[in-house]
Amino acid sequence: MSGPNGMLYGGDEIGALVFDPGHHSLRVGYAQEDTPKADIPAVVGVGPATHIPNSEEKVPDGNITQTGSKTGSELRHYIDVTELHVPRPGMEVQTYMKDGQVDNWDLFEKMLDYCYSKVIRSPSEHHPVLFTEAVWATRPVREKLAELIFEKYQAPAFFLVKNAVLVAFANGKSTALVIDAGATQTSAVPVIDGYALVSAAARSALGGDHLVAQAKLMLNAAHIQMLPIYSIQSKEVIRERERARYTLKSLPAGLTQSWQQYMLKRQYEDFCHCIAQVSESAYDERTAASVPGVHYEFPGGYHQDFGPERFKLTETLFESSLAAPHLGGSILASIGSFQQMWISSQEYDEGGKGHLERKCP
Repeated sequence: MSGPNGMLYGGDEIGALVFDPGHHSLRVGYAQEDTPKADIPAVVGVGPATHIPNSEEKVPDGNITQTGSKTGSELRHYIDVTELHVPRPGMEVQTYMKDGQVDNWDLFEKMLDYCYSKVIRSPSEHHPVLFTEAVWATRPVREKLAELIFEKYQAPAFFLVKNAVLVAFANGKSTALVIDAGATQTSAVPVIDGYALVSAAARSALGGDHLVAQAKLMLNAAHIQMLPIYSIQSKEVIRERERARYTLKSLPAGLTQSWQQYMLKRQYEDFCHCIAQVSESAYDERTAASVPGVHYEFPGGYHQDFGPERFKLTETLFESSLAAPHLGGSILASIGSFQQMWISSQEYDEGGKGHLERKCP
């Protein structure tokens, strides 16, 4: 299939873009590259604009998009970490995702504008687009996305594909059971001959954010204070487990609660990325204690080694008795044991006919 500009779609396409939206971040890049060109947080800072340039004024190149006319009540949108992590009075942090789908289309358009202008840096009408979607994506959301890509961005071609299918193909499999652990939920999706079986998919409302909540409880129980990095002006070098000695930064008044909570959550995420580890077998205190610990320094200067705690932290995803009761059960309890789900494809013939069986003891 060739477009009006002579490009080939579906072959060795040069210039095709891949968008992979999620609750934690949006990945965007070229189809031929091994890694995304950008990994952008899936939130947008919305705050009052102190100055809206006139049409003849030059707008500096940055991570800021502006809306509306010069009326004094305009909003400015801050995207990506360069601008989003700056303390700004009155800036609220909002997400455009809900239940694995785009929910706030105005914010999502701002994100796409940023992707094309600051990441891709090329007119949108020159690039075919592939979007990933969850298996439970609804038809109205898909139609709205297609309308946006074709009518506003004038993409020459557009394709939607289930993310579970892409994961299976990326691992050289056309038939697989794909376990996808994201920020807000975990799903188990069977893929048969390149097709995701939506009716057989299962999901749990536990994911990476559950680990963040567990890490917060663990540090609070150990009386370890987690300070956001933006609030620290300077800190002193101390011995391990000594009381932190730091100087707080003078911050502008009017910082919103949503922005402060977002920045603090990013710090807990960094803590989980550095120390959390999944045990190869069922959690055992003695086995976990025999593994060398991992050292972590907090923004305020306090630092220590973490040993069995880092295994116990991740085990809360699989064993509900180790998790805080008010944070919900385990993934296995919510979805049902993944080990009890298996796919029988013995009767699949060359015509692709067959059946799916789910057997439990």
